[in-house]
Amino acid sequence: MQAGPAVKEGRGGRLSSPGCLEYPLPMDAASLAALRAGTPFFWTNPDRRPLAAVRDRLAVGRSAIEAAAARLDRFGPLLAERFPELAGSGGRIESALLPVPALAGRLLGQSDDRLLLKADHLLPVAGSVKARGGIHAVLAVAERLAMAAGLLAGPGEDYRTLGRERARAFFAGHTLSVGSTGNLGLSIGIMGRALGFAVTVHMSAAAKDWKKAKLRGLGVTVVEHAGDYTTACAVARQQAAASPTVHFIDDENSLELFLGYAVAGLRLPAQLAAAGIAVSPERPLCLYLPCGVGGAPGGIALGARLALGDGALVFFAEPTEAPCMLLGLVSRRHAGVAVTDIGLSGRTVADGLAVARPSRFVGQLMAPVVDGAYTVDDDRLLRLVAVAWREAGQRLEPSAAAALAGPAMVRAAGVPALAGRSATHVLWATGGGMLPESAFAAILAAGERA
Repeated sequence: MQAGPAVKEGRGGRLSSPGCLEYPLPMDAASLAALRAGTPFFWTNPDRRPLAAVRDRLAVGRSAIEAAAARLDRFGPLLAERFPELAGSGGRIESALLPVPALAGRLLGQSDDRLLLKADHLLPVAGSVKARGGIHAVLAVAERLAMAAGLLAGPGEDYRTLGRERARAFFAGHTLSVGSTGNLGLSIGIMGRALGFAVTVHMSAAAKDWKKAKLRGLGVTVVEHAGDYTTACAVARQQAAASPTVHFIDDENSLELFLGYAVAGLRLPAQLAAAGIAVSPERPLCLYLPCGVGGAPGGIALGARLALGDGALVFFAEPTEAPCMLLGLVSRRHAGVAVTDIGLSGRTVADGLAVARPSRFVGQLMAPVVDGAYTVDDDRLLRLVAVAWREAGQRLEPSAAAALAGPAMVRAAGVPALAGRSATHVLWATGGGMLPESAFAAILAAGERA
């Protein structure tokens, strides 16, 4: 690791990077030191507010999320036609909320709390938390283009016409572009190619080879960049700006991605009710969401808070070497600070979370919404992959395994909203179901060694 920037003691740290002006970070020196040292760290958000106090001031409201859910429903017949695995759900892309008693016993011990696994690692079509957002973003582009070209007269039309040859020939003249660490690129590539779009995915050269190979097998153009995820996004954004037929889906700033993710939060109450679980401040629900740039966990967090109220507590999970959202929130600088500014590498086995700088849009939106965040080191991530496999037979990526560290860290931190209360814990399994056998075997072996 390169030497980190100097930190001066005091009420707030000050950091400077070579060639950069020194600027203040309004955070205590101990927190900054823990983050810089790569030490597992838990943070309680002092800016979290009751929903009633902020609902009307949030940049994204419930009506916008409901409109995204309605768009997904309009496309349901087409999705059921294009993807056999969606035939039984009428084209709805959703995952189960799984009881995992052995895993619960391992993570909660003798507690009266309940623990469930939200199985987005098995989400139909694209096999990760990115599927809803990525697919919604593709469908939003397709809908706009189709209406402008007269392929659809309005939202009441039969959207299955967009799977016919005329529409596919039209979409072939347009390119979807995205910067991705892997899973978002898969969701955009799978859905975009299913409709006939050309698709270009910009990725760091360090992204997983199997994800690149799968994309190329779909006919997606994969552009590898020597820099990190942020560099890949910047190049993709710049290239798309030069062409009216290239549509850049911006993981850092896309409202359509965010709304697609948020639909999952709005659907959560129905799944909890089916499991006989009520949520209230007296019986809180703790959501543990692995976090990279912030779009997927941010969307789920907002949807869940709007749907469940103040009984829903949300915690972001990040690697110790890439805690970009935590750093942005705790410093209140959001996208104005990167983990490399404090000497961290941004490199981690949790490739889906290997992001140095958070989304400005999501970070600012989350400031009054999220309850806290924590970091997990790579060795523990690998061990937790092994735990999930042994105790529950669930195949998780290291990114998804970050959620499993949450219940113990939250209880150890003494979060006031949980004092003297039994809680329900939902671990959001963000990816892993599409891992090739050889890739999972290697991760599992590393976890057993760790």
